[in-house]
Amino acid sequence: MIALSLLKPGNFEYKNLPVPERAPGHALIKLNRVGICGTDYHAFSGNQPFFSYPRILGHEICGTIAEIENNGSFSKGDLVTLLPYLNCGKCIACKNNRENCCTHLSVFGVHQDGALSEFISVPSQFLIASRGLGADELALVEPLAIAAHGVATAQLLPGETVLILGAGPIGLGTAAIAKIKGANVIVADYNKARLEFCGKQLGIGRLINLGDEEMQQGIRRLLGEEFPLVIIDCSGNLKAINGALNFLAHSGRMVLIGLQKQEIVLSHPEFHKREASLKSSRNALREDFDFVIDCILENKIPVDAFISHRVNFENLANEFQTLSDPKQMVIKAMVNFS
Repeated sequence: MIALSLLKPGNFEYKNLPVPERAPGHALIKLNRVGICGTDYHAFSGNQPFFSYPRILGHEICGTIAEIENNGSFSKGDLVTLLPYLNCGKCIACKNNRENCCTHLSVFGVHQDGALSEFISVPSQFLIASRGLGADELALVEPLAIAAHGVATAQLLPGETVLILGAGPIGLGTAAIAKIKGANVIVADYNKARLEFCGKQLGIGRLINLGDEEMQQGIRRLLGEEFPLVIIDCSGNLKAINGALNFLAHSGRMVLIGLQKQEIVLSHPEFHKREASLKSSRNALREDFDFVIDCILENKIPVDAFISHRVNFENLANEFQTLSDPKQMVIKAMVNFS
């Protein structure tokens, strides 16, 4: 089989490898789709925490079961996606139903080789049934589940105002989920095209184009003298994270989905006087996957609109650099396998 390995930042190589032997309790999956996400772009640029090279990327998947034990849940030929956060089941996080931040977590395509390969072998316990979704929809469930988990972590309530920083794929997903939850959504970004996507595809009219106005000016235009009660950072931008507290309402909640390598700095007096809450949101739980699948089945998320670019697996090495260029206005690039 053919696999695509990232040998070091900026350097992919196709390799001819044996088809994995299916271990007991595992399923052999033939890949149909793999979505390219920010983690993959950051690994390509050498700016991804928790990462080592060489690595086969890819964790947003749809595949067909090629081999599996008779377990009563899945059969050969089933279309599936994957909960790619392989947890130990024994640590304190796992015991508290927080498998997404397991002490010994191994994320598929990050800590271990992933799905940019014709076949993969994965533990059957992490498979998620299609429930009637198609290949494109299944490959988008994982990034949307990341967004759903961030919104759940924020404990967002109907009618609350949430400011979402960053309109990349996760930010757009977070905006869509927050709207489904009944929140008053504001999205801020420098990217005009992605802000237009918020308005046209997600029906979100409260937008702050940071290329045209300062954050505080935009918030005042939309909210008067109030600040949002919830801020969710999806940008992973250090300046945005460090500055977000200045725009958070007293008693407000701040959640970090975006990730970067450096230390964040908060003014203790500003944080204290607000009695603010700060949380990180890592990965997602099975319940977040289930919620997203429900939303897609109910046509609450415009899945087709999220896929802006397509590339065949055999061409990905040559096209990856182009896809990572912000000028290409990529929302979600989907890799197709023949």
